[in-house]
Amino acid sequence: MLATSSLISSDFSTLVFLRNQKVASRISFPNSAKIKNSKTQFCNSSIYRYNYYIKTKISGFGEKGRPYVCHSSLNLQNQEDPAMEKDVDASLQEKELGGGNNNGGNGDQWDRTSSFVLFGLWSGLMYYVFFLAPNQTPLTDMYFLKKLLNLKGDDGFQMNEVLVGLWYIMGLWPLVYSMLLLPTARSSKGSIPVWPFLVLSCFGGAYALIPYFALWKPPAPPVEEAELQRWPLNLFESKLTAGVTMAAGLGIIFYAGLSNGDVWKEFYQYFRESRFIHVMSIDFSLLSAFAPFWIYNDMTARKWYDKGSWLLPLSVIPFLGPALYLLLRPSVPTVPALSSPTLTEEE
Repeated sequence: MLATSSLISSDFSTLVFLRNQKVASRISFPNSAKIKNSKTQFCNSSIYRYNYYIKTKISGFGEKGRPYVCHSSLNLQNQEDPAMEKDVDASLQEKELGGGNNNGGNGDQWDRTSSFVLFGLWSGLMYYVFFLAPNQTPLTDMYFLKKLLNLKGDDGFQMNEVLVGLWYIMGLWPLVYSMLLLPTARSSKGSIPVWPFLVLSCFGGAYALIPYFALWKPPAPPVEEAELQRWPLNLFESKLTAGVTMAAGLGIIFYAGLSNGDVWKEFYQYFRESRFIHVMSIDFSLLSAFAPFWIYNDMTARKWYDKGSWLLPLSVIPFLGPALYLLLRPSVPTVPALSSPTLTEEE
């Protein structure tokens, strides 16, 4: 009568404990001389441990009421499959080259629905900017633009401090996004490069970046060591660049933030009447709203989420949160320079 069974080894079948009857059994093992596998040290040690277990634990062969039946299905010749090893090596190589790291979002989550929503948002924004935004002071807008570009001399008119601060902080946002999107937000599953959108963001801000957000397909390709020594990554990965950006942003925000209430009331009136100031203010809000997501993406790509997750709540602070993250983040992981296909085939 079958009472219980016990698993002896992952390479062997079970021992069946039978009670109240005697069963003659014989344990046989493959001859080690016939093993064709070149790596037999592990197999021999497994046989030794199995024999030792049999001698010590199953010393009651032939005793009444304690017979055992052992079956072995060990096949050492097929222990290693070359095709399986090849697949495993390919998977490990893909993971080492960056396919296995976490780049803050994956292709399954960032699907067509997200792209459709972002394109819809961008289309709505464009329609609002050109057809619905207030445009009561077009001549004043042109005058403000010339003053901010230093195309007009000193005519005695003092520009609104909040407007001046917003203008200069908008000039720093493209640098912040360039440091966030290069290299950890490049698209590896499509032929859409990120740099044209970053260049256009110097003039269009978030209105130029949102189409890339919709077209982005993670994960980012791996970064080679030599890339960090070349432009533009040597600039955008530099702590000096991050420090200068942070210091400039602090100065501009303090300059605008310390203005009195009359200055802020004047700026609010401009916001309600001027298309130029209205659209620029919305642009600032959009860049601040998208920044936490790209900080999370960059943080996970650098494998720094466990230590740097406390910066995510701070990233919602307009400009200063992203600038602080850029100053504190570690270097991006790199891989050695990949060999050319010709050299690989020759080897």
